[in-house]
Amino acid sequence: MFDLSDSWVWDFWFADDGERYHMFFLYASRALHDPDRRHYRASVGHAVSRDLVAWQRLADALVRSDAPAFDDLATWTGSVVRDRHGLWRMFYTGATLAPSGQNRQSVGQATSNDLLTWTKTSTTALLSADGDWYETLADGCWGDEAFRDPWVFADPDGVWHMLITARARSGASLGRGVVGHAVSDNLDHWELTPPLSRPSEVGFGQLEVMQVEVVDGHLVLIFSCLGSQASPAKRVAGGAIWAVNAESVTGPFEIDSAYPLLDDEWYVGRLLKQRGTGEWLLFAFRNRSPESDFVGGVSNPMPVNWQKGRLTVR
Repeated sequence: MFDLSDSWVWDFWFADDGERYHMFFLYASRALHDPDRRHYRASVGHAVSRDLVAWQRLADALVRSDAPAFDDLATWTGSVVRDRHGLWRMFYTGATLAPSGQNRQSVGQATSNDLLTWTKTSTTALLSADGDWYETLADGCWGDEAFRDPWVFADPDGVWHMLITARARSGASLGRGVVGHAVSDNLDHWELTPPLSRPSEVGFGQLEVMQVEVVDGHLVLIFSCLGSQASPAKRVAGGAIWAVNAESVTGPFEIDSAYPLLDDEWYVGRLLKQRGTGEWLLFAFRNRSPESDFVGGVSNPMPVNWQKGRLTVR
């Protein structure tokens, strides 16, 4: 597994350059003492591996910008893709504080020729929550403006899609979590569109760190949500990492049908297809100890398969 003795490690995402796997991860110093404070001190670290077990840490990928900027509080979770010209692009979450002191999140971009040195494209956000479809601070339901964890991929027609952790403007507070969506032809200019799921009284307050993949011929969306942030109907299922079967990479996703993959000992599931073997693997970070303390650190790979129509961790 991957962990740091002097820092907490939590959310993470991967890129594969054909020879090495690159893992980008959030980390913050343990000198903060309280792990809940890590979110406002997060930077994006970088490590590489050839076997997905032994990792070598490299120089950091991103840190927060100087104020004023959309990411002057912290840099949070994202994803990496390679465009049609060979340029690597990282779409990531920027956090800043609104005048009210509340956390406002939006999406930014950085680019790299080699996955090692990253340059932010702007100090202003690439995409932000739009009050037409998505909850903002003005709605006053939650204490933050959720618009984070961009997952970017191309569909078979070559159109780029971005899935975003967001909330609807209406509905029960613990059911407003939706699959935010934006599209692009070139990865530089994005059009925000309506969400790909609906809020629900038996849903989730937020769908964190989403990923959609075709695993062994079955299309699945995975996301994370702790029981304390889910509707009572989902809380009793005991999950923290969830899966939803789907017919299309753009849904619509029936979040009511989500089923648990792992409980809250783990958080932030990531699927990765191993080069060579073609085996699908799940990774997660250690969330809770038996004493309910935050732990941190990214797991070794966990194989997955399908049983009775559900994705299952072996």
